[in-house]
Amino acid sequence: MKKNLNNTDKTIRTLLAILLAALYITRIVSGIPGIILMVIATFLLITAFVRFCPVYHLLGISTKKTAPPEKE
Repeated sequence: MKKNLNNTDKTIRTLLAILLAALYITRIVSGIPGIILMVIATFLLITAFVRFCPVYHLLGISTKKTAPPEKE
């Protein structure tokens, strides 16, 4: 697994996961939609933690900057 998330992407995913979890915990969203939000929040937190998104990988997207080539 090659990392494909930068710091901004990681922060956005973490904040969004917290927001989704808060919606479920405060019962603003409940039932099946709430459970779906929690699954999405868990996915976002895991991908932020490991800095790898399988969806980005499938689509060939990377927000992580690559190191410039070394000059000889």
